[in-house]
Amino acid sequence: MEVVLKDGRDRLARMSVRELLSPGRAQAIPSSAGPSAAGDEDVAAVVLGRPTKEEKKNLLERAGHVRGMLSGYRSGSEELPRPGEPRAQYLPGLPLRERYAAKASELGVTDRTVRRWARAFREGGEAGPVPKTARPDGGLGHADPRRVEAAVGILNEYREESRPPVKVVLEREQARLEAQFGPQEVPLPKRTASYRWMQELERRHPTFRLSTQRNRDIADRPKGIYGKLRPTRPGEYVLMDTTRLDLFALEPVTLRWLQAELTVAMDWYTRCIIGVRVTPVSTKAVDAAAVLYQSYRPRPVPESRPREAVWPDHGIPREVLVDTEAVHGPITGASGPSLVPETLIVDHGKIYLSAHLTSVCHRMGISVQPARLRTGRDKGPIERFFRTLREDLLRVLPGYKGPDLHSRGLNREKDAFFFLHELEAIIREWVTVVHHRRPHSGPVDPHLPTVELSPAAMFEHGLARAGFIEVPRDPDLAHEFLDVGIRTVQHYGVEINGRRYNGG
Repeated sequence: MEVVLKDGRDRLARMSVRELLSPGRAQAIPSSAGPSAAGDEDVAAVVLGRPTKEEKKNLLERAGHVRGMLSGYRSGSEELPRPGEPRAQYLPGLPLRERYAAKASELGVTDRTVRRWARAFREGGEAGPVPKTARPDGGLGHADPRRVEAAVGILNEYREESRPPVKVVLEREQARLEAQFGPQEVPLPKRTASYRWMQELERRHPTFRLSTQRNRDIADRPKGIYGKLRPTRPGEYVLMDTTRLDLFALEPVTLRWLQAELTVAMDWYTRCIIGVRVTPVSTKAVDAAAVLYQSYRPRPVPESRPREAVWPDHGIPREVLVDTEAVHGPITGASGPSLVPETLIVDHGKIYLSAHLTSVCHRMGISVQPARLRTGRDKGPIERFFRTLREDLLRVLPGYKGPDLHSRGLNREKDAFFFLHELEAIIREWVTVVHHRRPHSGPVDPHLPTVELSPAAMFEHGLARAGFIEVPRDPDLAHEFLDVGIRTVQHYGVEINGRRYNGG
């Protein structure tokens, strides 16, 4: 593992290969001119990273054919032959003309194509046949700048409108150019060129391919650098949102199918779901307050849950060790972690800006921070959770109707047989057994960016980092989250919504 070097003065030196390859000690001198990291031309690593997986597979297959045609071996070296190599029609001693003709006949291409492959391979190796990079203008180099400017203006006008056909945009573009510059002042391109230019503009100003809501979100993106809140401990930021579920449920009294709404509270640092409530349309402020209460008092866990999905009850002494195998009886614990929210991030829905929820947050010392209008990325983690819930759980349940009208099946209401409380129990079980225990890219430790942690592991990491969480143990804490109303006390008791309470 040593080499002998000679410098420009014919002096010899012995050096280890490791020392030779260390940065700054040596520099590779190419035998011929070619791309380098300091030059304007892309190096092979950049060129080969540009094609898609299928295109790269075809390029590598073609490179093997060229190597076999030029050297007789698909690997390019006689030390690594494949079974049956070298083949008779590709022996190294044969003229290249005969080998070109044999390869063209084998692949069903022309002799000129094979010669072009060989020339590109000699010049750039496996990166030689890869197409060059796109022009800086993005394929609009031959387009009239006035036509491009008019097309971009028309596409921007459709941000708030329904999706137009490409033909309509082209007709409006031509009419606007004639009105501005006069008839036939701007040359009219061919139909294929117009559609090709419009396809390139679609990449920059999405209008035709995606949904109109997605196009509006892209158009409303901030022009500057993206920023985000960076939680440093559990409970620092809690996200809360409500979404309409993509499946039907049954009302327990009337047995009629209805649409259900899911309200969820998520701890941003750990991505743990700390509150769940399924209600019929529409959710009220008291429902949101009930979800917030679950962050202080998680629901008790059913006996059917596995032990690894059970969270310990808050308030147990921290330094007491108990052998769980020696404990007999049903499993006791909570279905999620106990947290003390510091900042509640919500949207501008009426239930989240209501006097009831804001008063609850004021009494509990929680700061309410509304997200920006029509900016779903401010609550990105909880929006992503809704999508994961739909794709992993809801779509396999009976009564699933899809995310929109175009995805709905025929007469999906006939399959709706889960009651609202049953649907909530199914979601809770999926959260505790699957979501909290499955590692994903959401919970990230900045010191270990490549390690995927589960929400449960991230919660333990947060406790080790920020310390034990002190959650109030007041037995009357639930009263702080209830709605306040004025009722008269009669001789028979108190009447609320047609029900009489006499304290008995």
